[in-house]
Amino acid sequence: MRIVFSTYGTFGDVNPLIALSLELKRRGHTPVLAIPEMFRPKVEPLGIGFVPVRPEQDPNDTRLIAMIYDIKHGTETGLRKFLFPSLRESYQDLMAAVKSDGGADLLVAGELAYAGPIVAEKTGVPWASYVLAPFSFFSGYDPPVLPPYPTLAKVQERVPALGHVVARFARLVTRKWPEPVYALRRELGLARGKDPIFDAKHSESLVLALYSRVMGEPQPDWPPAVKVTGFAFYDGTGSEGVLPPELAAFLEAGPAPLVFTLGSAAVMHAGDFYEQSAEAAEMLGQRAVLLIGADDRNLPKRKLPDSICVTRYAPYSKIFPRASVIIHQAGIGTTAQALRAGRPMLVMPYSHDQPDNARRVRRLGVAEVLGRTKFNAKPAARLIEQLLSNDAYLVRARAVAEKVAAENGTVAACDALEGVPKRR
Repeated sequence: MRIVFSTYGTFGDVNPLIALSLELKRRGHTPVLAIPEMFRPKVEPLGIGFVPVRPEQDPNDTRLIAMIYDIKHGTETGLRKFLFPSLRESYQDLMAAVKSDGGADLLVAGELAYAGPIVAEKTGVPWASYVLAPFSFFSGYDPPVLPPYPTLAKVQERVPALGHVVARFARLVTRKWPEPVYALRRELGLARGKDPIFDAKHSESLVLALYSRVMGEPQPDWPPAVKVTGFAFYDGTGSEGVLPPELAAFLEAGPAPLVFTLGSAAVMHAGDFYEQSAEAAEMLGQRAVLLIGADDRNLPKRKLPDSICVTRYAPYSKIFPRASVIIHQAGIGTTAQALRAGRPMLVMPYSHDQPDNARRVRRLGVAEVLGRTKFNAKPAARLIEQLLSNDAYLVRARAVAEKVAAENGTVAACDALEGVPKRR
């Protein structure tokens, strides 16, 4: 089969698709990633087909990243000021990707690929959808944390029935957002269709939940075609999948360090996270690794002791298992790697699914959570000390890691994709 994948987002969004593509290629299929141009250098060297789809993403646009990660308005900004204004271009590009080279046999769309269901409906190409975190299902039985309304989460824990009210509230708040989707459907002669933000993004044939069941079990109000597969891991090949020599030497030279990271997007809006992190490590007398990304503003302003190693990037699969505690932003890709590593976590969520992911790992007993506005050296050091001194966190983290390891999300997802009914 020629299988076209489409998504937007960060490397954490694209890496699972690379994992699936490599496995499908091994099985003799032809995967194609129809994603923004910025990902081409990561995809094409792997021998995976690539088609650019607009809107283009600028990984260095820190202003846009700051707006999208705003806890109150970030999701609305991402949709109404970035994705929806370019919806026609997205549709045109994805339509071309589906029709080229003899046509696609299957389209697989992420929830932000709003053109995906429309292209499938216009062409008749079978399609599947996928989500990366439980947040995306917006279940009334297992309600998510809404970033703009964090206090609701605490109330929901005491009054479970409130979850259904919250789900209806979210639909009410967002009801005008997808008007550009409805407008495009009218132009193409299609009926209005289901709500794009909550319903239309899910395929009736197959919805892949590309995460571990430790994060969330199936709920009665999920779409009927959901298959929970486990995480689909990809963390680089060749030099991309190897620890930098100076970091490898640092790890060999002493006990397991604290590892501080903000993933691949939040790292572009780090503020003083790394300054405070370095200070917390020094207060505790702990070795530490700061993964600061490509933004030079993240370089600590003062000279650091030899017990702290600063590096731009390291594959999580190589460094997380060697950490004592992992401190991160609760993006689902970072969270998945931390769960697989079996190490305790301190999480500082930004927006979108991150506050919900944070609550879920805390429920597992493997993490503590520190709000972004409260993250500074003293409270961070206090919680890290708690994670280090209480062996129960590590015991639970190792138990969760065993469950994650027992799942093979990549294989399970590819098996499911091969089972999607073909075009008649």
